[in-house]
Parts: sequence; C-alpha cells; structure tokens
Amino acid sequence: MAERVIASDPAQSRGRRYPQAAAPTRTEYQRDRDRIVHSTAFRRLVYKTQVFLNHEGDLFRTRLTHSLEVAQLGRSVARSLLLNEDLVETIALAHDLGHTPFGHAGQDALNECMADHGGFEHNMQSLRVVDQLEERYPAHDGLNLTFETREGILKHCSPVNARKLEETEPGGVGRRFLDGTQPSLEAQLCNLADEIAYNAHDIDDGVRSGLLTLGQMASVPLFALHLADTRREHPDLQGRRVLYESIRRMLSAQVYDVIAATQAAIDKAQPHSADEARLAGPLVCFSDEMRAQSAALKRFLFANLYRHPQVVETTTQAKQVVRELFSAYESRPGEMGAEFSQRPDHERAVADYIAGMTDRFALREHERMTGRKLLA
Repeated sequence: MAERVIASDPAQSRGRRYPQAAAPTRTEYQRDRDRIVHSTAFRRLVYKTQVFLNHEGDLFRTRLTHSLEVAQLGRSVARSLLLNEDLVETIALAHDLGHTPFGHAGQDALNECMADHGGFEHNMQSLRVVDQLEERYPAHDGLNLTFETREGILKHCSPVNARKLEETEPGGVGRRFLDGTQPSLEAQLCNLADEIAYNAHDIDDGVRSGLLTLGQMASVPLFALHLADTRREHPDLQGRRVLYESIRRMLSAQVYDVIAATQAAIDKAQPHSADEARLAGPLVCFSDEMRAQSAALKRFLFANLYRHPQVVETTTQAKQVVRELFSAYESRPGEMGAEFSQRPDHERAVADYIAGMTDRFALREHERMTGRKLLA
C-alpha cells in the first residue's frame, strides 16, 4: 500500500486566503467540510437535478444525492490507498456547488448567454461560490477554504480563466492549468469517483424512468458482465433487485480496479511526498481495460439516455427557461435584489443569480417574469 507520506496533510496545508487560527478539535480539512455542509449553496443542491428534473419524479438523483455518493465512493478508495479521507469527502461535497438549475442543460444555456461576457464554467462557478458568493462571515466574502480544497473543486478550467486566476492569485489554484501539473491525489480521486458515481446512477435513473431497459444495458460490456453474473447466481431474482445487484457489482469492480491501478501507478512513479505526486502526472486511474469499458458505457448513455427524445424535449425547455430569465433580469435588474442588481459587473451578477437557483425556484421566477409556465 502507499505510504501515508503522499497523502495531503492538513497540518502542511498551503493555508487559507485569510489566515485563521487552527480549530482546537478539527483538522483544516474537517473544518472545510463543515463549512461546506452548512453553506447555503450546499442546501440548494437538494433541488438541483442531474438528468431528470424535479417534476419528473421524487426518486431521481439530485446534485445533493450525487455529491453524497461521490463522497462515499471517494472515501472508500481513499481508505484503501491511505489518502486523506477528509479532504476527499470535502472536495466531493463541494464539487457541484456552482452547478446551475436543470443540470447540464442550464449550464449550456447560461454559457450561451454569457458568450460575450467571459462565458460560464460550472467548475469556475463552484470556486466563485466558496471564494466570493457565500456570505457567512463578518470579515470576508466566501467560506475561506484551504488551498487544497479549492484546488480540488476546480476540476476543469479554460486557459483564459486560468490566466485570470493567476493574475489575482499568483501561484494559486489556476497555476496547474498553465504549467501542466496535477492536483492532489485526493482531488484526482474525486474526479474519478465523480465519473463512477454518475455513470452508475444514470443507469439506475434511466431504467427507473423507462427510457432504458435491461435488454439495452445487456449490450454494454461493462454492465453486461455483472448482469450475467447476477442472473447466473440468482436465477429467480426479479424486478429492480436484478438492476440494483448488477449496479452494485459494477461499482465494486470499478472501485477495486481504481485501487489496483492507482497503487501500481504510485509504485511505478514512487513519489515521496504529496507535492512530488503532483509532478508525477495523473496517478489515480483505471486500468486500460476498465478505462475502455467505462468510455463505452459513457458513449452508450450519451446516445441512448442523454439524447433520448424525452430528455431532449425537457432540456430544450429548461434551456429556454434559463435564456428567458437571463434576458428578463438583464433588462429588469431590480427584480434580483440589491446584492445582485447594484453590482457593476451586471451580466456576471445575472449569471450568479441564476446559477444559484434551484430548479423549482427558477420555474417560479420564469412564470412570474414572463407569464408563461414551462415544464409543468
């Protein structure tokens, strides 16, 4: 197993933007986790959706349940690899704080609206939430999280935005996107746990919705293997238990693969510290075979679920809601409230306001502002 020396050590953190004395009973990463859980943005995740919107059913995943699943998977792998479980959990709980209402449809629409004003990236927005938009402390904006948590939140970043971050925070969280280095092993792990979680729960939600069938899933090698094993070992099993057992086995296989492949990569690179691990290239990984199988599953879900006519119809309307809200607030900023309407960066303020909405609040506001009701 990996030596604990390559795990991020909260006692060796690069610190917070606004220095604070250490907490008497919690590590720095535990403190970050607690701040995230108590934030307004975290509570809103319960009414922000993934593929299926709130009005389509109560049991489909939300951004909150997804974040909890990523945290659970991440901690399990971190424990086996002797990485810092608290940091993994913290990043997992925070990684979607900047997501818009209506999942990726809302994000795409908001990016279109902001095309002439710097665009919109949900990872950048998550960083904005924890650095600026949360208002919980008297002396500063944001949650004042550690560098390592903030680094992990910023999973992707365009070169343009990385340069902007570097200008305001030299050597900070944007730097690695300019020099080609990696984030902490804990952040790398969260990225992969995110992928594992959403593939699994999109199968679950897709079959539950009736848009996917077990027959279709049997054509996907990664799932088919575990479906066949389930049916062979439990020939009398019926209904959703077949689906759940197949997904459980698939998840376990992916987790064990990540542990083995990552350990092999660490043993080959032989980093002696957390900082050396950042310079060794991506180390948290699937095996080549599992990576290929995971990619095939993603292609299947894209073609058969995310581009299903029923999903496309819903996301088309969701994009319309976001675009029309943006236009309405742009022309009537007073509708947003003083903390947004009086900001000099008008378009970014509108984007911040809309991005913070839950699905149901966005629909209510759209009906109030336009007099029309969509996604009823």
